[in-house]
Amino acid sequence: MMQKLNVNLWMQGTGDEAGEFYAQALPGGSMEVESRYPTEGLLEFQKPLAGKALTVTVRVRDQRFTLINAGPDFTPNPSISLMLNFDPLDYGGSIDAARAELDRTWEKLSLGGQVLMELGEYPYSSRYGWVQDKYNVSWQLILTDQEGDPRPFMMPSLLFGGAAQNRAAEAIEYYNQVFGAREGMLVTYPEPTGPATTDSVMFADFALGDDWVTAMDSGVPQDFTFNPGVSLEWPCEGQAELDRVWDVLSAVPEAEQCGWLTDKFGVSWQIVPSNLAELMLRPNAFENLLAMKKLVIDEF
Repeated sequence: MMQKLNVNLWMQGTGDEAGEFYAQALPGGSMEVESRYPTEGLLEFQKPLAGKALTVTVRVRDQRFTLINAGPDFTPNPSISLMLNFDPLDYGGSIDAARAELDRTWEKLSLGGQVLMELGEYPYSSRYGWVQDKYNVSWQLILTDQEGDPRPFMMPSLLFGGAAQNRAAEAIEYYNQVFGAREGMLVTYPEPTGPATTDSVMFADFALGDDWVTAMDSGVPQDFTFNPGVSLEWPCEGQAELDRVWDVLSAVPEAEQCGWLTDKFGVSWQIVPSNLAELMLRPNAFENLLAMKKLVIDEF
């Protein structure tokens, strides 16, 4: 599997400790500080973070996600969660072994957190639960028996509620156009459920290359929606591809900053050059990054 899509989680000065937490909580997890704040050239609100971790990469099996160590500006919420698939095929075909691993992970992630859906049996799985951990990051853990295209262990899951209610199908079609995604499963609600109609998506997934994303319309009213607390990062090969994706995807001009944008559904994206890590090694790269909205490779 070649992961391209990356999930970024906003941490309020807790990047290091959260990285250690996830490395211990997730099966086969590990963490590494990928970059640090410089000691000079910081904006006023960043000065308390001088020299501290800027990005922390957490690896789980053959996938990764990133913790952005920053201030109190944003907080993750359940509009984007991470779904973990515990497939017996990954445990020698043993349902008991997969279930035991799921239960161990649930116990660790729920420590100090809040249960959103109790761990138990549901019509779509014999073992499922949804928990928001102590860093406000939401996780869905599911025991699966996959058929058809294999799904990765970890998938970002988009919940369309609040201002984005009932726009999941529209979003999937849009992302297909922007990224060349391919559709997987799509199941609509069999009857009106809360704010969801029979045209609303009860569950769907789609693939961006080797990466899978799930999406659903909320079946209960939500007072939250997408925000930069959880963002999706998409690397582009060269300036031309970056320009194309940025120009099509960005829908909120005032949200454009340092490679970040907000699309028409409210989802935050970081559209970056695929060699961003290399570019950040250049002299004054951090200061140059802060001055940009869309990232321009030649201006690093």
